[in-house]
Amino acid sequence: MTEATNVSADPIARDWWAGIAEGRIGYEACTDCGAAQFYPRGHCTACGSAKVAMRTAAGTGTIFSITVVHRPPSAALQPFAPYAIALVDLDEGVRMMAHADPSLAIGARVRATVAPFGDRAVPRFVAAA
Repeated sequence: MTEATNVSADPIARDWWAGIAEGRIGYEACTDCGAAQFYPRGHCTACGSAKVAMRTAAGTGTIFSITVVHRPPSAALQPFAPYAIALVDLDEGVRMMAHADPSLAIGARVRATVAPFGDRAVPRFVAAA
């Protein structure tokens, strides 16, 4: 595998992916109303303010839903199958989709790691210690 290339053409997503490459899970928080949101949008979905700031999550949360992908959407991802995708409720109050250990179940406490997947590093949740 080549070195992960967490690059995005979207300037908002670019900072988020750069954080992932450094082992950080980011989310946005509105500096006007305090609402937290994921995925980064550059404006607050609660009040409409453009005053949002990227914050670093602790990386801990609870599995809301999980599924195992046996038939990937592309031939490039076939070597990784089967792999699990989960919706995780982070302790900061946002829900994100990420890779996960396939042995996890709904309600499991998890912590974030970063793992190679294809040509990039992605967030991957494992059982909390």
